[in-house]
Amino acid sequence: MTRIYSPWRLAFVALALFIFLMPPVWLFLSSLKSQQEIFQWPPTIFPAHVTLQNFIETVSRAKFLVFFRNSAIVSVLSALLSVTISVMAGYALAKFRFRGDTLFFLLIMSSLMVPLQIVMIPVFLVLRDLQLLDTLAGIIIAPAATPTGVFLMRQYITNIPDSLLEAARIDGTPEWRILLRIIVPLSIPAIGTLLAFNLVWRWNDYLWPFLVITDQDKWTVQVALANTVGRFGINWPRLLSMSVLSVLPVLVMFTALQRMLMSGLMAGATKE
Repeated sequence: MTRIYSPWRLAFVALALFIFLMPPVWLFLSSLKSQQEIFQWPPTIFPAHVTLQNFIETVSRAKFLVFFRNSAIVSVLSALLSVTISVMAGYALAKFRFRGDTLFFLLIMSSLMVPLQIVMIPVFLVLRDLQLLDTLAGIIIAPAATPTGVFLMRQYITNIPDSLLEAARIDGTPEWRILLRIIVPLSIPAIGTLLAFNLVWRWNDYLWPFLVITDQDKWTVQVALANTVGRFGINWPRLLSMSVLSVLPVLVMFTALQRMLMSGLMAGATKE
């Protein structure tokens, strides 16, 4: 019988954990150091004198709360809009039969092969004509519909028994109520997974806000982090503290949605 907890396996797991955890731990510990200790040679892992001055200056002087609010608004609204569009499109493609439905689905999936850089200019021109440049709405609406979300919801909703929908239709239930009362509750694992991924994608998005936003008061956290790196120098204490604060929402979100995320990823992986 094979030993599950063999010494070699435990050593490999410990090494993998060390490799993955060392960068964020180093980032957090470095954010607690003074500027002199950050540049100290040889470098130290643990701060000799723990200080929160970097975080205090970041929050009070660097407009971090403004950037944090902008990122929160963009991430939450864009994720909710993306999930709404994906659920409706996935429901239509999974449970309705119409002429060209397979071709339409293949066209959506084929957009995954189109590089993002190719569609940026057309989308930018559309936003310019709609007067949505330099607005938070421009970075919320543009990336809302994703083929990945449509594919995920379509594949998940396909596994919902048609008998439930037919019984509801016989009772005279309208389609929008079937979507809200049957499809959405049964698709919570997939919806939670898609919501988590969209929150992370939108929170960590840099390129699109960088192209659309020019007003500093509308910067997101990632744009603010990039602009912390100056032409003639880098404010390392501020950069480190802002990086730590920008990671915290993602950790909290994954902790809150961990069970839902795992159930969504494992859905359909096993059969009883």
